[in-house]
Amino acid sequence: MDRVLICIGGGELKTKETLKIDGYIAEKAKARAAGRRAYGLFIPTASHDSMPYFNSFRKTYTSVYDIKADVALTVYGEMSLEKIREKFEKADFLYVGGGDTLFMLEHWKKTGLLPLVRDAYERGVIVCGLSAGAICWFETMYTDSAQPQTGEEYALYPGLNWIKGTISPHYNQRVLDFDQKISYNNQDAIGLEDNSAIEIVNGTVVRSLSAGGNVYFLHPEGEIVHKELIRPHILL
Repeated sequence: MDRVLICIGGGELKTKETLKIDGYIAEKAKARAAGRRAYGLFIPTASHDSMPYFNSFRKTYTSVYDIKADVALTVYGEMSLEKIREKFEKADFLYVGGGDTLFMLEHWKKTGLLPLVRDAYERGVIVCGLSAGAICWFETMYTDSAQPQTGEEYALYPGLNWIKGTISPHYNQRVLDFDQKISYNNQDAIGLEDNSAIEIVNGTVVRSLSAGGNVYFLHPEGEIVHKELIRPHILL
């Protein structure tokens, strides 16, 4: 079974800015469901289990795409791990919301959620995420969540290391800072703009998706960063 990640650089679910990317995810989930109603599990840990955020997810995936939407809540102890495990077993895709990336990762490890996410990924459940939920899988992520640790507004910080390489979300907003950072460290990277996504299959980037944004491979040479649009580049 292929291991699939869909990483969305940014954009608002509530105002349906990423709707075309959501549609792509919905079709993949329905194909995986193979005739039964597809089931999507929202993980809002990074937003401290924001229920308005889940409602935006449900309004998109249930109201628009007729997918059953559910949520895994761990921050305030409403759900037992066993109850959450049952939801993971039914899921055709996970959607990891944006917010505080470091809090999310630390909380997943503390509560036992991380092994459930990893097991789902290994079983071929489609794993999607936006912003924090897009970058956490990588070896190195460019995040604004590490300020207490680094003293910097944005910093390169270790992720889960499921995918090798360095990545920034919201690249259209952080381009100058991020380019400077990777130039200084002489490392290739991926820049994910808002309303764009990459699909990664078995650890390899296979395509970029655009609902208005672009995704770039970035190659620093001294102070110059060469930018290559990730292809195939699918305009949705």
